[in-house]
Amino acid sequence: MSRNKKPTITRRKLLRSASAMSAAFALQSRLPAWARSGNEANLSGLKALSGSTFDLNVAASTSTIDGKTGRSILVNGHLPAPLLRWREGDNITLRVTNQLQVDTSIHWHGILLPFEMDGVPGVTYPGIKPGETFTYQFPLIQAGTYWYHSHSGLQEQLGHYGPIVIEPKAADPVAYDREYVVVLSDWSFENPHHVFAKLKKMSDNYNFQQRTLGDFFAEVKDQGLDSTLAERMMWGGMRMNPTDIADVTGATYTYLINGHGPADNWTALFAPGERVRLRFINASAMSIFNVRIPGLPMTVVQADGLNVAPVETDEFQIGTAETFDVLVQPTAKLAYTLVAESNDRSGMARATLTPQLGLVAAVPKLRARPTLTMKDMAMDHSSHAGMGHDMPSPQEHNHAQGPGVVGLAMNPSNRLAERPAGLEDAPHRVLVYNDLKSLDHNPDTRKPERELELHLTSNMERYMWSFDGLKFSEVDEPIKFYKGERLRLTLVNDTMMPHPIHLHGMFFDLVTPAKESFHHKPRKHTIVVKPGEKLSVDITADAVGDWAFHCHLLYHMHAGMMRVVSVVDEKVDEQAPA
Repeated sequence: MSRNKKPTITRRKLLRSASAMSAAFALQSRLPAWARSGNEANLSGLKALSGSTFDLNVAASTSTIDGKTGRSILVNGHLPAPLLRWREGDNITLRVTNQLQVDTSIHWHGILLPFEMDGVPGVTYPGIKPGETFTYQFPLIQAGTYWYHSHSGLQEQLGHYGPIVIEPKAADPVAYDREYVVVLSDWSFENPHHVFAKLKKMSDNYNFQQRTLGDFFAEVKDQGLDSTLAERMMWGGMRMNPTDIADVTGATYTYLINGHGPADNWTALFAPGERVRLRFINASAMSIFNVRIPGLPMTVVQADGLNVAPVETDEFQIGTAETFDVLVQPTAKLAYTLVAESNDRSGMARATLTPQLGLVAAVPKLRARPTLTMKDMAMDHSSHAGMGHDMPSPQEHNHAQGPGVVGLAMNPSNRLAERPAGLEDAPHRVLVYNDLKSLDHNPDTRKPERELELHLTSNMERYMWSFDGLKFSEVDEPIKFYKGERLRLTLVNDTMMPHPIHLHGMFFDLVTPAKESFHHKPRKHTIVVKPGEKLSVDITADAVGDWAFHCHLLYHMHAGMMRVVSVVDEKVDEQAPA
């Protein structure tokens, strides 16, 4: 082309340009201000709905992800929903109006409140009918990073979730110059009910990373023919595949950061030398993420809204519904890629931290997919659970057998010190639960007076998920806690998948082996229980009422992996008629 010749603008180029501009406009228009790319967030930033009275409208809409549009359910027209910024000690009023044609709800995840305000249809209230407004009111007795989401059907998968930041009443022990909320989620253009139906018909429908003939010959070369055949027969007998790390994968999911797909590239600005606080929230339906910022160490300062003793790491895994706050301090005028890789490595969410717009860093390739091991089958005899010292025997439980239970963990072990699957041999630091210690002295250090044991059970082939072999619809009586008691709950994962287990209304005190952390147990509202793992948590039953207790993988809960915990007055309970 000569220097003076004008470029030709074709109709195709014009339409392509218009389409890209339209997609960009659609993306920005449905994003709340705090989630938009390239915003100058600082201490007074993170534009949010603040104050003590809020109006939230839940309605059907559409959302554009990486240039493609699909149906969604949004709060105030935004995906993610508005950031709610509260202050510890305030009394909060939230008027939630349902503009859908079906019932909806909002659960305030991790918030300690009266059970009537918890937002779980069929457990704490009937839900919010179409056209109706429900008013939530409760005092704030905590600070930290939390989130909110629908607890109705599969609405959460369609975008019905948003972040919460509660400012502490006293001085914040975490010093920082700038902050960002980082909401991780998974998005599918498939109807979530169709996704669930596919899983019921074929549980590995979305597993496109199954073992090949080439893998077989590689294993024979490494382990020998007899050992390889025996291992394959074992997996076949249990009707499981060692590559079944996640039920729903990048085969249908696009992984999001603040509503942005990887191509949308959410971007956060910083000035070199600043201490930047990143408030990570895993608001996904079914995804566990491995998070790292290559070249930039992270210091974990908060887990599930509560402060922890600072611990520096290079990567951490964040289970569905968990939150982690980290500090980073980039000193060079360089861009960094924030990577949130799905734990099965079928896809990733990606964002950029940069000192100036337009400056980006290389995006690492997906790492090799992990496979399950003998420990995941609870058949490794090299380690033992051994966490119940000075404890009464676990209370008898009715561990039902039947079509919902395929296999029990023969030798479950405590795996709190172990790295997650696929990160065992990573050359850098990886956070494990044993690294976490509460910054503050635990509020209750009494020894547990009672222990309950609960098994996480499944029939993966039929996509049946349950506790003690019974799905939610098959259980007549709640799990009873007695007001004021100190209780130890032991969870045994008889399945070969990790489960983020969440208790509403109360925190878990995670029982770790280190004596120095006896009064500084990490306190969490959600715990990821690894395959074949046996772990214990201590609970103070200080919240009277009915509370949901469930796996936070949405389709597992939908399939029945849920119970109700009732905190009751023991004297009243004993006087109740038989």
